[in-house]
Amino acid sequence: MNEYLALANSKIIYIIVAVILFFVSVFCFTFIFRSYRAGIKMGMEKSLLKKAITSSATFTAIPSISILLGVLALGGNLGVPVAWLRLSVIGNLQYEATVAQIAAQGVGKTLDSSILTMDDLVTILLVMTFGIIWGCLLTIFTLKKYNKKISQRTISNKETNKPSFANIAMVAMFIGLCAAFLGNYVAAFIVNGSSIPVLTAIVSALVMAVFEYLIKKKDHKVLESFSLALSMIIAMIATVFFSLIL
Repeated sequence: MNEYLALANSKIIYIIVAVILFFVSVFCFTFIFRSYRAGIKMGMEKSLLKKAITSSATFTAIPSISILLGVLALGGNLGVPVAWLRLSVIGNLQYEATVAQIAAQGVGKTLDSSILTMDDLVTILLVMTFGIIWGCLLTIFTLKKYNKKISQRTISNKETNKPSFANIAMVAMFIGLCAAFLGNYVAAFIVNGSSIPVLTAIVSALVMAVFEYLIKKKDHKVLESFSLALSMIIAMIATVFFSLIL
């Protein structure tokens, strides 16, 4: 292990991250207990509440595999503690990986642990944090007013049977994100002849399309919680297969 990864995975960073996640966990359990007591006060049966908790925990387990995969993917370059923290509290793999790569390019390097330094890591983390912190701040100061307007728009759209702007905007942004990733893969294929990323993207898209068909056309709603994790796993297996035969 090189010096950079030794520092990025050092005990002190593990301890700092563990303390932060401990407080986050305390808030989560506090919310669970208060919600449970509120349900009891409302007259809900304890058996129903326990069933809801068990069902939620069960359906959260498998989708969490995608988060674990994200920790492993980022941990190789940013260190396990940092990846663990980022994907446990507020981040997601698509954002974290993209912004980390952009930040690494900004310091004249690539997201490769063999050439990064601790100064680079600090810069990358600052960029990642600066880019995502605004959701938290805006939620604190503007969520109540924003939620009120969204509720009014939702009622208006239901009356006129028109799709909301928020739904259209989210779909457009997600398509743009996918196009940005695919653009990099296609460029790598054209310039360097690297076909594995393109083939992996095609496999993952096909797998997700199958899941969407089963969910929407065959009414297998249970797959909604597992589609992302399973698509990622199948795509990773396909990547290994393509690496062996190409």
